[in-house]
Amino acid sequence: MPADRSALGAFLRSRRDRLTPAQAGIAAFPGPRRVPGLRKEELAVLAGLSPDHYSRLEQGRQQTVTDEVVRALSRALQLDDVEQAHLRDLAAPTSRRRWAVAEAAQRPDPGMLRLMDVLDHVPVLLLGRRSVVLARNRLLSAVLGTDMEPGSSFARWLFLDPAARVRLTNWADFAGPAVGALRYEVGRHPDDRLLVELVDELRRGDPDVAGWWDDQRVTFRTSVTKHVDHPAAGPLTFGIESVVGPHDPEQRLVVYTVAPGSPTAHALPLLGSWASEPEPGRPARLPTR
Repeated sequence: MPADRSALGAFLRSRRDRLTPAQAGIAAFPGPRRVPGLRKEELAVLAGLSPDHYSRLEQGRQQTVTDEVVRALSRALQLDDVEQAHLRDLAAPTSRRRWAVAEAAQRPDPGMLRLMDVLDHVPVLLLGRRSVVLARNRLLSAVLGTDMEPGSSFARWLFLDPAARVRLTNWADFAGPAVGALRYEVGRHPDDRLLVELVDELRRGDPDVAGWWDDQRVTFRTSVTKHVDHPAAGPLTFGIESVVGPHDPEQRLVVYTVAPGSPTAHALPLLGSWASEPEPGRPARLPTR
């Protein structure tokens, strides 16, 4: 069974399991139920498919999945926009989904770096594929308590460094969607060997990642509130927003926004003065192209 079709079946099964007949707006088929969610036959009827056709999809035996079928399943399963996009990625023909993924060092987009310079009064982080840190300002390092060197992995810090759970007081609120974002990226780039290895490493190293991964949740650059316990500045609260550049959709600028007049806004200038001290030999960004 091709890996991509196996992933398609697993995702369909997980979304079917979470939707009851009552939530789907249909009467439950008669007979004993082994799961609370929809039966295969019930979902097939909702989507306008034959039970055999849907069974082949979920078992990974249906190689061709049309856009019409994807739309019908999305409606029947009540998928949100991100889940629909993920389903389309998983259902795409193998010939369209297999491409060479460059393993060379990623380079930050110059325009994104200029935008970072404008936003030097708040913590800012530029991430590339596989959560690779392409650039960060020193205020970001001061807030999170880690160097976050360019070329390092934000995901490895978040999940494998115990200090991350201490510094981020609502760690789970932030970490759960981060796993969903990794799943979304794997759906888009199933043949990215380094990405798959990263996910495997995180699943082995953190049981929370394994649990979130198995529930098939997908997310995409959602806004989230991050609470930071800073040893010197005290509690800090940030609204996390992502900006995607026009030239490379794989790069996103993560901006830590603050409410005007808030305690966090008053604390940032002091943290910024500490962070502005010279760091000889320590680059804040990877070289541009």
